[in-house]
Amino acid sequence: METEVKNDPVVAIAGVTGAVGAEFIAIMEKRGFRVGKLKALASARSAGKTIAFRGERIVVEDLSERSFDGVDIALFSAGGAISRKFAPVAVKAGAVVIDNSSAFRMDPNVPLVIPEINADRIRQHNGIIANPNCAAITALVPLWPIHRRNRIRRVILSTYQAASGAGAAAMEELVESTRANLDGQAYAPKVMPHPYAFNLFNHNTAIDPETGYNDEETKVIKETRKIFEDERIAVGVTCVRVPVLRAHCEAITFECENPISEHEVRAILSNAPGVRIVDDRVKNHFPMPIDASGQDNVLVGRIRKDLSDPSGHSIAMFVAADQLLKGAALNAIQIAELLPQRAMA
Repeated sequence: METEVKNDPVVAIAGVTGAVGAEFIAIMEKRGFRVGKLKALASARSAGKTIAFRGERIVVEDLSERSFDGVDIALFSAGGAISRKFAPVAVKAGAVVIDNSSAFRMDPNVPLVIPEINADRIRQHNGIIANPNCAAITALVPLWPIHRRNRIRRVILSTYQAASGAGAAAMEELVESTRANLDGQAYAPKVMPHPYAFNLFNHNTAIDPETGYNDEETKVIKETRKIFEDERIAVGVTCVRVPVLRAHCEAITFECENPISEHEVRAILSNAPGVRIVDDRVKNHFPMPIDASGQDNVLVGRIRKDLSDPSGHSIAMFVAADQLLKGAALNAIQIAELLPQRAMA
């Protein structure tokens, strides 16, 4: 349905005290996103705290069944269970929900949107629009313009995923465990399943005993096909958690239907929305988490022919993107900016 929202909407943020919630606030400030009123929602333990927004202190409210009365746009980043419980409540109250969890992503009636790829799907929502998985966004923003010119039939990618994808507590655990390690002190992990400092491990989601793939990998496979609207595309993926605070990196090799050169890829990506090429072979300077952190664009580099494919159909590259920005909050705000607006009376 093509629900129109006011151009000075009442905006609710569910999960406002989390890492992504904080980025929602910062991005709305930075981009001048029009807000008539902000409702800050979180769990009972955060109720009564205040957050700063445009010169005011907003009191955090306990998320409840009545929280969405009068709300036009509800931004959710409080986990799948909260989204499944409260997103329908928000829709019933008249809000458009943009959900950052995996709760509704594969629902055929819910658009799964990356604005640089399928912004047209925003108008087809039935009250809920899903924000894709952060690892999927990081890969698909640069792959899409290539796919449009020369269909990608197979993708193999390995991810190097930051602590921020597991939330603020995981980021704090990385900092604390690193400090303890440097001080020669023992540190028992509380958030992550394994020691985090100076270590990396399989992504901390459940493993499917049949396939051996973790949930993150399965999400990337399924979401790629849904967003590209191409069930034939073959996707192989390995997701790994690395000791980086907030920017994901990915090594990607893709195979196209027709031959493609690295020069063609550079030409396509040089004008692609949401992409910045960082590909300096002379200085050995390519996408890094330290450069991607705080940036809106997906950084792309190490663009080169895949020497294992003598047919010339395959390219390898390396990408980096801020998980809290384009991987989560920024993508959601971009969706909100594209919601049809109701003309002022």
